[in-house]
Amino acid sequence: MADLTAPRKYISIWWFALGYFAAYVPYSFFTKVATDGLLASPFEMPKDSVMVNSFEILPPTILTGALVMITFITVMRWWKYATQWKVRLGSMEISLPRPRLWTLLSGACSGLVVMTTTLAYTIDGVSIVFAMLLMRGGLLIMSPIVDKLNKRHVRWFSWCALALSFMSLVVAFYAKPAPDGARFAFNMLLMIDVVVYLVAYFGRLSFMSKLAKSDDPNNTKRFLVEEMMVATPTIFIALFVVSLFYAGQDATSFVGGVYAGFHHFWNYPALMIALVIGIGVCSQFSGIFGGLVLLDKSENAFSVPVNRCSSIMSGIIATLGLAFFFGTKLALSEFVGAIFIICAILFLTIPPLLAKRRAKRLAE
Repeated sequence: MADLTAPRKYISIWWFALGYFAAYVPYSFFTKVATDGLLASPFEMPKDSVMVNSFEILPPTILTGALVMITFITVMRWWKYATQWKVRLGSMEISLPRPRLWTLLSGACSGLVVMTTTLAYTIDGVSIVFAMLLMRGGLLIMSPIVDKLNKRHVRWFSWCALALSFMSLVVAFYAKPAPDGARFAFNMLLMIDVVVYLVAYFGRLSFMSKLAKSDDPNNTKRFLVEEMMVATPTIFIALFVVSLFYAGQDATSFVGGVYAGFHHFWNYPALMIALVIGIGVCSQFSGIFGGLVLLDKSENAFSVPVNRCSSIMSGIIATLGLAFFFGTKLALSEFVGAIFIICAILFLTIPPLLAKRRAKRLAE
């Protein structure tokens, strides 16, 4: 496997965005399939046997993500880039990778992002695109604030992209209500989930800006490895601790659902187990590529919209896939929001490209 951040060849942020997009489409698509019981219809199975609830899906997907993370870093041979902890065993001295304080905190924030993202897509009555726009829109608004706090210059076209991304959120949120009067199930669970997501991402972007967004590719690898080795293992341990407080709660509650994810999930049909494992794999790879986008040396007001645009476009594709294969309803507002996102991508792409061409002509 190629070293994606090798100094001998600079990889464009757009290639990482493409990898993020490719992983996020199946991640969001299959999360909805698994938690909405959509497999029941084509396979003529009872809905309850092919539907995992919001909290039950967390332990197996987080565990799978942790195993994928360990495998990825090992295959890439990136453990050596992490800060090393020297341990002496008798006459021998061995080095163990460890996070620094700030990457430890960033990893904890990243783990919360993984958990809240998966949880948002499982809430009944909330579409993929709406949950995505709600979380991404808030982050896009925060990104220039993070840049200002870290004294990073924000270019004009980044501000334009942020404005267009915000408009996509406004259009989706104020869409015409459905016939039953319920526009979206914007309940307490979704509000708490979004708030935790935004707070965690604010901390993560702040730590990235302080430690990793530079011209040195080794800083990128160092930060990414130290963050990944903390993120999913920390959340998995936290969920395991939560499951210890199980006292017969219903599986729809947080503690009961997490307990079921550890103890009863493996009783599902093999197809459902394979589907959830696949969700975990795609989730981890979307985290890897998404992290590489955010760690780009450009300002957060540029790298964050690139990251968010990729995920929102993947949500549109996943939503179309659900409609095509399972007959789910489509909302016009989601496609209007996609138009704003496409315009934001154009603002992020064309001005830097023209600037590079002008600089190249001047240099020649």
